[in-house]
Amino acid sequence: MTGVRGVDAGGGDVRGVDAGGGDVRGVDVRGSDVRGSGGRTTGVRGARVRAAPLRRLTLGLLVAAVLAGCTTGPTEVAPGTTGTPHTPNAPAASGSTANATPTPAPSRSAPTPTPQGTLLVADFGSDTVTFVDPGRDGSGRNGGPIASVEVGTAPYGLVVGEDGRAWVATAEGVAVVDTQRRTRLALIPYETETGRVTTGEYRGGGMGIALAPDGRHVYVGVNVPGGNGTLEVVDTATREVTGVVGVGRRPFDVDVSPDGREVYATNHDSFDVTAVDADTLRTRRMEVAPYGTEGGLGSWLKPHYAVVRPQDGRLLLPFEGERLAVLDPRSGKVTIERMTAGTHQHGAALAPDGTLLVVGTGPIGSADEGPSLTVRAPDGEERIVPLEGPHEDVAVSADGSTAYVTGGFTRDGYWNGITVVDLDKPDNLDAPATPNNERNKPIRLSAGNRPLGIAIL
Repeated sequence: MTGVRGVDAGGGDVRGVDAGGGDVRGVDVRGSDVRGSGGRTTGVRGARVRAAPLRRLTLGLLVAAVLAGCTTGPTEVAPGTTGTPHTPNAPAASGSTANATPTPAPSRSAPTPTPQGTLLVADFGSDTVTFVDPGRDGSGRNGGPIASVEVGTAPYGLVVGEDGRAWVATAEGVAVVDTQRRTRLALIPYETETGRVTTGEYRGGGMGIALAPDGRHVYVGVNVPGGNGTLEVVDTATREVTGVVGVGRRPFDVDVSPDGREVYATNHDSFDVTAVDADTLRTRRMEVAPYGTEGGLGSWLKPHYAVVRPQDGRLLLPFEGERLAVLDPRSGKVTIERMTAGTHQHGAALAPDGTLLVVGTGPIGSADEGPSLTVRAPDGEERIVPLEGPHEDVAVSADGSTAYVTGGFTRDGYWNGITVVDLDKPDNLDAPATPNNERNKPIRLSAGNRPLGIAIL
């Protein structure tokens, strides 16, 4: 692919990142090693493991800064209160290309348990998560929003445990949501000082988030505007932050090794992945820059999301629909495999059979292709499904037959909805036809407010 690539907003050099690959204790996040008001950390030099603090309870509603847009679906009542859910009346989001889905009439009784297979999305353009009915047989047809729950300003990533609790990375802290009752249980403040709570692409606070295989800890990447980020460890039983360690800049994504021994923060603005020992919080920095680091913060050619391949523990990081970086976390070695979508790429997920799904957000240069979903078989064969407009992240059904792609996008051009993609190959003559007689045509489902992170309940 030829053509000059654009540059991302922002500028300056990437600073404060250990360029070596040695076994070091954390990454300097360029702050004094002292505590600020409220016990928050104003800087972290290496790993810090501390005794669990007194449990902090967060009561009442949070005052949230809301981007332009409407939150579809009824909003659940505040935690600890009773009443009738209500439907917000707000203008449509700029960049939205889909018609609003009619909002279900709110129930005056306690909410019924959330059905299995319901989608949960983080509304980056608001302060909520939205529960979404995926439609008949999960196809998107006749689906729509069920309800929304206030969680905190500008939620980004989310993860759901086997117990049905969702952990949501917001600008203010990690929200805990009972997905069956659709109620927020807690908001756990960050120990890292991230400045004033704001919204938008470069806001401080939580970004990537992951759950340990045994469910005992949640790991959240915390962005510190203008500096290196941190990884915070949350004990899921006590809902307390029990450890903080420095990582790279803007930790877009967080993943955990299959055995739970290491945690990986994919650091967008420092061209690297930080491997963190789950027990000691010792760190190793591994550069992942298949196009080099020229351009620094202004470069588009940086890592965004990763997935961990279960059979060998290697991390798969897609770049620009051209290169798949395969990172061996044991050695730090990166090998490159060819990709074919030819478009800027963000979210990724693995299907149960090892198929890799990658979200193409759209062109950043004149020679780039449009938005798409890459469906990459374990042998490297790829099928490219065109999408309408930019998208951000993806989740795949338990049987591997359907992908759900969020339309939020971290930059402008987003839309308030989810695209549902049937992953059966178009030449499968046994696949049922859609109502317009076009097999496997993606279905756009209006839901949420600039939805980014997504999980299937």
